[in-house]
Amino acid sequence: MTMFAPTNEAFQRYNDEMDDNLVLYHISNLATTLTNLDYAISSELDGNPPLWITRRRDTMHDDIYVNNAKVYITRSYQAVNGKGKLQVLHVIDQVLQPLQPLGPMSTTTPVYNPNAYQFLEHSDVFNIGQHRLRSFRQKVNQLQKKEVFNADGRHTFFIPVEEGFKPTARSDFIDEKVIDGHVIPHHVLFTKATPEGQEFESLAFSDNVKVIISFSVAVNGQEELTYVKSNTVAGDAKHTRGVVLADIVRANIPVKNGVVHLIQRPLMVVDTSVIDFLKEKEDGPLCKFYEVIMDLGENNQFLNELTLAKDITLFAPSNEAWNENSVQNIIRNHQKLREILKLHLVRERLPLDAIIHNNMNQIYQAPTAAARKYLYFNVVNSNSNQTLTVEGGGVNATVTQPNIAATNGFVHIIDRVLGVPYTTVFEKIKTDPMLNITYNLGKRQMFNHQLNEMEHRYTYFVPRDHAWLKFQIRHPSAYKALFREDYGYYTKQILERHVIRAGRSYTVSDLKLMANETHPIILPTTRDPLKLRVKESDKNYYVEWNGHWIHVFRPDVECTNGIIHVIDEPFVLESDIRLTGSAEKTRVAYTYFLLFVSYTFVKILGN
Repeated sequence: MTMFAPTNEAFQRYNDEMDDNLVLYHISNLATTLTNLDYAISSELDGNPPLWITRRRDTMHDDIYVNNAKVYITRSYQAVNGKGKLQVLHVIDQVLQPLQPLGPMSTTTPVYNPNAYQFLEHSDVFNIGQHRLRSFRQKVNQLQKKEVFNADGRHTFFIPVEEGFKPTARSDFIDEKVIDGHVIPHHVLFTKATPEGQEFESLAFSDNVKVIISFSVAVNGQEELTYVKSNTVAGDAKHTRGVVLADIVRANIPVKNGVVHLIQRPLMVVDTSVIDFLKEKEDGPLCKFYEVIMDLGENNQFLNELTLAKDITLFAPSNEAWNENSVQNIIRNHQKLREILKLHLVRERLPLDAIIHNNMNQIYQAPTAAARKYLYFNVVNSNSNQTLTVEGGGVNATVTQPNIAATNGFVHIIDRVLGVPYTTVFEKIKTDPMLNITYNLGKRQMFNHQLNEMEHRYTYFVPRDHAWLKFQIRHPSAYKALFREDYGYYTKQILERHVIRAGRSYTVSDLKLMANETHPIILPTTRDPLKLRVKESDKNYYVEWNGHWIHVFRPDVECTNGIIHVIDEPFVLESDIRLTGSAEKTRVAYTYFLLFVSYTFVKILGN
């Protein structure tokens, strides 16, 4: 025999019925060691339903699961009994839950080891809580897709419960393709045994329509919620591209031909607006965002726009993102909150592939609903994975769930609230992908260290990498000298010209009020006074310094101790160029001189 024995702790978490059937489901009449475990092993429960085995090879060592329970590999044990028969014990971290009838099985329709279709057809006689499956069952039979759920082999099935058909028109969207989109063939996927985010082709994966399915996990307070998402990567007139997210309301129901997950709504069906998606479930992945919006009360322009707009993209902070202390403080300030919410809204449809395409040759910026405020995108490639980050108002967030499709646009779930700073000026330039060169220059003579102080407020005009690379093309010797350790003094002097340290920091609009195209403002820096003029043209800001109008590529990047303005040209004087350039030439000439002296000395010794 083989016995799968749950730990005491596993039983403490188990709340369902405990009887002889439960014991029999943990036993097989074959002695099977870890190395001999195949994809399934028959149990001793009536009908011999299979126990499904999963080997996860995405970690340093193989993890083995039986159904949704992890096997403690080092605790497996084997012995020979008095009759010379081998017996094997595997310790597991969960109690295995068989599919059980509500009461004694009917003698007219006994179903002891049902496949997915038999489970769907007779779901009322099984113990699946309050869930009913009538509407989906009707569609499967009406569309003659019985064979999909009857198929022999190893498959994963997603079945929407009755509550998912509350909008009565929803069932009209379900056709043969959508039914196929609820099945992953040739894989038995239990939630814990399947890596989060790993994508699998659904049965709806053909030349015209391509649907992939994956699991995702979200945290809501102390509770961890598991979702399944269908991603229609190629669609047609009937099947909209994008992601549909469904809460798994009852997971890991083992059946003869795989596993069934009951889900809160149908996959692939895009029939809700952006605002409807936010409020679809009280404990949904964006329920806190919806609460914040509704707390703004009457004359809620942001809510009105989400409701009425035809083409929008919403970058929606996750529930966890709203728990930050700095965010909690902002929520109480309704005027500030209105501006922050607008920062999350773009008035056009921006699916992930469009953002990536727009970002190929330059950093893509998208105008938001907040006046003169943009979102900036960066795509990080790691192995075969692509991660999208978005910055707004000085906050860099990661898109954790892109492309949720709605009737009037897209929702991308992000891990931070934009516009609520959480980093100092120092931390921002250290981590921002377009400010690497300025950060590295600031390492000279520890210039950057002051930017971590909270006693002062900084306004830092930071040249982006592109600005320094243009400077390198025009002045290669001077650029090279800036990075030499022995010329750190010159580098520090140049950077000091870019920083205003005072009792307050200045937004670009503040500076524009203080200075315009004709009347400059003089601001104190550690180096020498910074004389600027400011203008606005075609929704962009420009500062005039030393006779040059310089584009402010990203204005008002807020930090906890100041503001950064990302600019397209460094504040470098001709005298700086001559000084660093000539210094570099002198260094090269001196090196050649030393080489010549050494060579001459060696030659004399040789003679």
